[in-house]
Amino acid sequence: MTRWLIGFCLLVSLPSFADIQLQRVEPANWWVGMQSQRLQIMLYGEQVSDYEPSLHYPGVTLVNTERVDSPNYLFLTLELAKEVKPGLVSIQLRQGDNIALVHKYPLLARDNASAGRPGFSAKDSIYLITPDRFANGNPDNDSLSALEDKLNRTAPGGRHGGDLQGIINHLDYIQAMGFTQIWLNPVLENAMPSYSYHGYAATDFYRVDPRYGSNALYQQLAQQANARGIGVIIDVVLNHIGSQHWWMQDLPSSDWLNFSGQFVATTHRREALHDPYATDWDKRHFSDGWFVETMPDLNQRNPLLATYLIQNSIWWVEYAGLSGIRIDTYSYSEPEFLSQYTARLMAEYPNLNMVGEEWTLNPSIVAYWQRDTQRHDGYQSQLPSLFDFPLQAALVSGLTSQENWNSGLREIYLSLANDYLYGRPQDLVVMPDNHDMSRIFTQLQGDPQLWRMAMVFFATVRGIPQFFYGTEILLANPDSDDHGEIRADFPGGWPADKQNAFTGEHLSPDAKMAQNFMRQLLNWRKNAVAVHQGRFVHYAPLEGTYHYFRLSEKQNLMVVLNKNDQPVKLDLQRMRETLTEFSTATEVLSGKSTALADISVPARTASIFELN
Repeated sequence: MTRWLIGFCLLVSLPSFADIQLQRVEPANWWVGMQSQRLQIMLYGEQVSDYEPSLHYPGVTLVNTERVDSPNYLFLTLELAKEVKPGLVSIQLRQGDNIALVHKYPLLARDNASAGRPGFSAKDSIYLITPDRFANGNPDNDSLSALEDKLNRTAPGGRHGGDLQGIINHLDYIQAMGFTQIWLNPVLENAMPSYSYHGYAATDFYRVDPRYGSNALYQQLAQQANARGIGVIIDVVLNHIGSQHWWMQDLPSSDWLNFSGQFVATTHRREALHDPYATDWDKRHFSDGWFVETMPDLNQRNPLLATYLIQNSIWWVEYAGLSGIRIDTYSYSEPEFLSQYTARLMAEYPNLNMVGEEWTLNPSIVAYWQRDTQRHDGYQSQLPSLFDFPLQAALVSGLTSQENWNSGLREIYLSLANDYLYGRPQDLVVMPDNHDMSRIFTQLQGDPQLWRMAMVFFATVRGIPQFFYGTEILLANPDSDDHGEIRADFPGGWPADKQNAFTGEHLSPDAKMAQNFMRQLLNWRKNAVAVHQGRFVHYAPLEGTYHYFRLSEKQNLMVVLNKNDQPVKLDLQRMRETLTEFSTATEVLSGKSTALADISVPARTASIFELN
């Protein structure tokens, strides 16, 4: 129904008698029953600002018309009454008495459960996929004549042909592995001449890149994933666009981009936003600076652009039925805009989850952006979650450094001890790695035992775990930190692949072991209520071991990390205050039950015990 109405809308927008043609109407449709009663529509067509708009539809009022520097844009603000019904809103464009165009704008019925949709939470395990590198489900869209960047699977930075159909084809694998959410790196059109596969230089905010599929196929992916109990998280870029974005040929206004559209590099000094001694120059050159010349930086202080970006995120959540949003380069956008963005999204979807990327190892800066954090300046944020980069770095260093008074496992303990800074530490997303850093197996020096310890840690520590595709089969980048190598093709995603991780064919024994381990761990985690909602309690590391607990009314767990080259026994006296109610424990992955006094944790392992 949605696709039919949009198609009909475009058809009647271009009548034979028209004096004007609309090239774009964004968003192309909206829904009745949204929390906000205001809707901004951007009309784009040659000299469209020369026309006077009017509309006719019960319950819909045109409250504002705004013209900008370019005569080819017209921004309309509509107010939708709460009782407005679905249908086609007639928007007329006139010159004097002449009706130059009648555009039928679709207002669609909203799913009754849409506003209350559940977001991802600590119950979930997130699978991060770079779509171009996962599986090629449709070779016919690998190279398209209208898009310059063609298939080149031999180039690390080239397009390799993975697509949405490839992900759909392997949803059963994702489900069987125990993942309950998938986060895709951006899938919007990236009509850049090269290095376009990563998706972070959008050229159209309302169109899936046709080399991945279509809007309808993205919607189908979400529907099929949801049918398997898997949510879909969209990767949103608010800070910048690609230099080939269609706006760049005709910017709406001179302040649409930062630094008047001229390249000025960001300093990346996010500390300036919090520094009590910082200058305005440092603040501006962090927030307004561009990443690279091919990524023009958006000025969200422009209210029309701010509303456009907010509505775009709402549109994709509603259209595709999404469970969450990952927000790229979070703090680089205008802070007041981010406050407005998070408030609006959470008002529309109170249970939705959003996670921001603030890549710093300073936990106070990460915490600043999370809702319910006590801030020094009264800043308002409704952002539920952020990635816990400080904990990721602490885990890697903690497992690979020698044990002494200030290094080793103590680094993990100290990172978690900083949780008092966060408004909701239990809502942070924790991860062994992601698409922008070396693979966790590489970071852990190719050591399978340390890898298993890391997987147990991230599956049981407080927060929401995210794992990068291929982690489950020990994908690594030992010889290069090039992002194209890190985002390697998933074995078996292409017909000619010699190895197939989906079936296990020709995988190495270590890779099969890792895959089986992850499958068992994550499927156990699905029902581990203590991990989902239990209190986190830990003891300071001692002599190469680290003990922590997840405690709840229905289940109680003890996790022990042992870095030593020999087994260790529990120090029951030291942990008496936590263990006093229990006498036996069952190691959850082996099923072996033991009296607490007899527990011996094997060398260089992480063990999970259910306490009884």
